[in-house]
Amino acid sequence: MGEMPEIWFPNLGIKIKELNNVAFTVFGLNVYWYGVIIGLGIIISLALAVKEAKRTGQNPDNYMDFTMIAIVICVICARLYYVIFSWDYYSQHLNEIFATRNGGLAIYGGIIGGIATAIVYTKVKKLNFWLFADTTAPSLLLGQIIGRWGNFFNREAFGGYTDGLFAMRYMKEQVSNIPQSVLDNIINVNGVQYIQVQPTFLYESLWNLGVFVILMILKRRKKFDGEIFGFYLLGYGLGRVWIEGLRTDQLILGNTGIPVSQLLSAIIIIISIVILYIRYKKIGNLYKNDN
Repeated sequence: MGEMPEIWFPNLGIKIKELNNVAFTVFGLNVYWYGVIIGLGIIISLALAVKEAKRTGQNPDNYMDFTMIAIVICVICARLYYVIFSWDYYSQHLNEIFATRNGGLAIYGGIIGGIATAIVYTKVKKLNFWLFADTTAPSLLLGQIIGRWGNFFNREAFGGYTDGLFAMRYMKEQVSNIPQSVLDNIINVNGVQYIQVQPTFLYESLWNLGVFVILMILKRRKKFDGEIFGFYLLGYGLGRVWIEGLRTDQLILGNTGIPVSQLLSAIIIIISIVILYIRYKKIGNLYKNDN
């Protein structure tokens, strides 16, 4: 029979024999790949922001100081977002609200916390918020690209059943919270049960990579401060609004049946269009006055 792979992309011919979600152990405490990847994403993102700050004549220390503050607030907000929209569960398990090692961080909560922190930080430091946002937007997106691979190691954030090109198989015994729609399409191979799903973490990572490339091109020819930030919101929102619709672990808004992050993505798209329209119009009016 041979040893069966733990993760399998059957239509791509990719088989991963073993994938442990624990990176290493320190004093008997497991350190998970999810945390390692998030940490790596933060370090690389900060390095990019510092490089861009130097290129544009800003003080890099502002971005290092901001990052130290933002990390704490973003984690709190990411957890708060998840708990609020999972309150039916946490209201009955109050002791688990702070058990972040069991999972439950929502990226949108972190983004909201990060933007709010940037608004306050730039006001206190008397910095140009729009320039600050332009500098950090590509870095934030790069962190998201890297961070999504933490979901891969955790075997989470996947979509429904598919037999498409990117169909991904996880061993059923290694995955929790499997929806019935996926269980209805169990794959049996040599006595081993697999779920076969959409790798939405991969879709979002690749989509964000495309947006990142666009932002890196735009930043060299931007017309006004806030332009890169506006296109970040637009690009990320456009990707998340459809990818979120594929996921099986959506946070739902009350009894509406509407995925919270999908609704928020739609709102962000509208906000980004308004920001870009107003800023472009302002530039256009300045150009007319000069002529």
